[in-house]
Amino acid sequence: MSLTTKRQSIRSLLSEHDPADAPAVYYAFYHPDAKTHLVTHPVGVNRATGYLAISRTGMDLFNPLVSMRLPDEDMDAGRELITRALPVGSSVILYVPARYGPLLHVLFNIEVSEQYRLLVLDRKRFEPIINVLVTQATSPDGLPRFVIRSPQDQSKVAAAAGLNWQTPNFCEISVSTSPGQRRQGWGRSVVAAMVQHQLQNGRTPEYVVGEQNEASLQLAERVGFIDSGERLIFAHATRKNQL
Repeated sequence: MSLTTKRQSIRSLLSEHDPADAPAVYYAFYHPDAKTHLVTHPVGVNRATGYLAISRTGMDLFNPLVSMRLPDEDMDAGRELITRALPVGSSVILYVPARYGPLLHVLFNIEVSEQYRLLVLDRKRFEPIINVLVTQATSPDGLPRFVIRSPQDQSKVAAAAGLNWQTPNFCEISVSTSPGQRRQGWGRSVVAAMVQHQLQNGRTPEYVVGEQNEASLQLAERVGFIDSGERLIFAHATRKNQL
């Protein structure tokens, strides 16, 4: 089956308008074709009940990112799908719903793992921030980026907000602030600028934050993000041999 046909077969498993599905929607449907491999379950059917998306990203040149939707209430089918898609010894980055955690620990050696909250913008809570230091730029992949440059050295970026991905309906915002430039509200300023830009382009921004990252969570909440209730596992893992 072609990638187009496989994508069509999993359409019913994801909603393009559900913020909880948005990261999976990106990797299943909008990640570049040449860098995407889909494995569906069952094989060769017009309406699949589960899938794995194996995506090559700039995050790690050697280990692909794996997102998935497993057949509901069918642990054996989920196990079969994963073992068919990823041979023993495969090193991957898992970016999947936390509810799959028990099965993943059976099938993978988990090397590094963190649980994330998926936040979504509440438009009623968002208020634009006017900061003349914020300028718009373009990232190497062509996506928009908003930055504040260091007042001491304009060649250095003090704070920046970019995009991890975007679809027609959603996008995921990332932010970084130089250690010496924190507590000035600059991270919030660049994130707010990105939020406003994306709203003007018809997208609802999302923000993914580690459960223990209180500073990042507070920044997001001050801009207007709220907890979607969805939890994601981000893990470096290797498929293990089951005896």
